[in-house]
Amino acid sequence: MGSRTMQSIMGIVIGKTDVKGFPDRKNFGSERFTFSFTIRDSPSAFINASSWGREDYIKSLSESFRVGDCVMIENPLVQTKDLEKEEKFNPSTPASYKLLISEVHSVVKVCSIRDTGDSLLPLLHIPTQNPNDYYSLEDIVANGQSLNKEVINILAAVRQVGDVKSFTTSDKRAGRRCEVKLFDYSVDSFPMICWDNESIKLAQSWTPRETDIPQANDLLNYARECAENEAFVEASEETAAESVNLETIKDVYTVQQIMDMASSAADKRNPLYGIVFAFISLLNVDDNVTKIVRTRCSRCRYFIKDPSEGCNYAFCNEMSQDPKSALPSLDLQMNISDHTGTLSCNLSDKVAEDTLSCTANGFFNLTEDQKTSLKWNFVLERFKIYVKVTLSPKTKNGLRVNILSCKRADPTEALKYILCPGNR
Repeated sequence: MGSRTMQSIMGIVIGKTDVKGFPDRKNFGSERFTFSFTIRDSPSAFINASSWGREDYIKSLSESFRVGDCVMIENPLVQTKDLEKEEKFNPSTPASYKLLISEVHSVVKVCSIRDTGDSLLPLLHIPTQNPNDYYSLEDIVANGQSLNKEVINILAAVRQVGDVKSFTTSDKRAGRRCEVKLFDYSVDSFPMICWDNESIKLAQSWTPRETDIPQANDLLNYARECAENEAFVEASEETAAESVNLETIKDVYTVQQIMDMASSAADKRNPLYGIVFAFISLLNVDDNVTKIVRTRCSRCRYFIKDPSEGCNYAFCNEMSQDPKSALPSLDLQMNISDHTGTLSCNLSDKVAEDTLSCTANGFFNLTEDQKTSLKWNFVLERFKIYVKVTLSPKTKNGLRVNILSCKRADPTEALKYILCPGNR
């Protein structure tokens, strides 16, 4: 395999792997560490680079830059690619070569904007593959088994970026994951899991319902239209509390502050999360049962409009092999009030069952007297309520408020915020 040393190369980092350790064959009992990244200096030219060495050196080098940084690589070793091996474990590149960074001979420096003159930054948002060569999400759903372990291209809009979650592998290694929900014309929600730290960091910077490349303009307009007409409201209700860690919600608001902040937010795409100490002023448990109990899919938790037709969510059959069925689900209207105003809220699914200590099936068996008694256990009592607030042109006040948790308030804690409303 031919190789030679070049003086230097500058480019923007468009991809990067986590550091990994491997047994050192030459030194039994010890490990060698490695990571790789991809740099680009023009729309048509990008190349893979990798480095092997001691743990301290490799981790330090990896932590010195990230995707989106412009770097200068001095004295890298240029090697001819082994196409079969190289492109099995690294992104496909148009170059017939790869770069090897040596601890002894090479240096990687992060460049300032002055060094690049902004010329490289736009390259981060240009596809490395033919933008007309991609799978629709419907294609993946329909052909998932045949695509198993294949590397493919996707053109999709970002619907939601989930929280970063930690886990421990079976061999006691710590890891992290982040679920990003995508959508396009064919499928309204499709999960993509980011496992490595760099892709997780990148995903956290994405703005839902925004895209970059010219070929995605139509999809971008569709995404914005969905946001405006709430095409995904019912589907996205699923189990709202499951996707939010309540411990991360710290800010306490009055009802009026919730309405003011949600309406005046600079970024109206992202929901507002907060805590409200308020009385329950309305709870429609005594309405007709057909208004309170709705049907959801037991597997994906999406609403089912016609139980005889079953779940029509396109990805449901692919997301799990567990059997699915149509299950009743509580869906109540609740007003919460404090000295500044009243908010109309939705209390649904598992959050509703936890709040009322009553399942949807159990609700069917309640007598009218029992429903009245249940109602007065809540109405005019003060609760600590976690809420998720999004803009909604369909509601009277322009807001959609989902209850994430509703527990009876501790009087001392509630009094602290009532007496000192600025203490958040």
